[in-house]
Amino acid sequence: MPEMPEVQGLVDYLDGRLPGLTVSRATVANIAALKTYDPPLDALVGTTVMSVSRHGKFIDIEAAADATAPLHLVFHLAKAGWLRWYDHLPTTIIRPGKTPIALRIAFSDGSGFDLTEAGTKKSLAVYAAREPADVPGIARLGPDPLDPAFDREAFAALLSGRRTQIKGVLRDQSIIAGIGNAYSDEILHAARMSPYALAANLSDEDIETLFAAMQQTLAEAIAEASGKPPTDLKDAKRRGMRVHGRRGGACPVCGDEVRSVFFADNSLEYCPTCQTGGKLLADRRLSRLLK
Repeated sequence: MPEMPEVQGLVDYLDGRLPGLTVSRATVANIAALKTYDPPLDALVGTTVMSVSRHGKFIDIEAAADATAPLHLVFHLAKAGWLRWYDHLPTTIIRPGKTPIALRIAFSDGSGFDLTEAGTKKSLAVYAAREPADVPGIARLGPDPLDPAFDREAFAALLSGRRTQIKGVLRDQSIIAGIGNAYSDEILHAARMSPYALAANLSDEDIETLFAAMQQTLAEAIAEASGKPPTDLKDAKRRGMRVHGRRGGACPVCGDEVRSVFFADNSLEYCPTCQTGGKLLADRRLSRLLK
């Protein structure tokens, strides 16, 4: 699943190319991906891109026919979605149901992108909106962990009194925006903290350590993603992971074996020596992470 660093990488890439270009075509290949009808997606045709930004894991392309009435093309790549960029957009006809393409956007210079989604479980979401906050997922977002206003005290306030495992807190978009399964594993490993630790039980020192690990892990991942084209971002993410997705490998800190806990259609990875005092975590508690 693309998370904040990869989404920011896509935003930086698009923001370096799209402003000043006019949307010439918007084609929906998977109608289930389009979550709005007012304004219609076709209203974007003829508008000029002003900027590209990020809200949590949502990408927001702002475009307008004039400065008084901007529209926003907002999309969330979900678990298996991705953006495929073309300097010269293919002229092939998109056949609904016969392609992984969910949406194609063309621009006035011949460039464009496809939003694609692999697998049978389709959850990629596309919105046309007058304001970003009109998108329900954006309206529910918590603070961005790299926002300068989000300091250690604000982080501590979010954790206070929460009888929830810290892994679940980090993944909950209504609490903190942009962190998902992969980077929560990486943050907790950097903080040497068990994913099962209860947020309410963390000491001041724990909170300080976790906040620093969150800031550093995300900042480093964003720096690694910066400047890379979409085709390279997934590989850059995988190469940068220290424990996530590395079950059976050696922890880069202590050399212990990286372990996994499986739940639903996902898993978490951790180092027993670094994070749990050598204890192996039990699956039976993991359902609480999804609450």
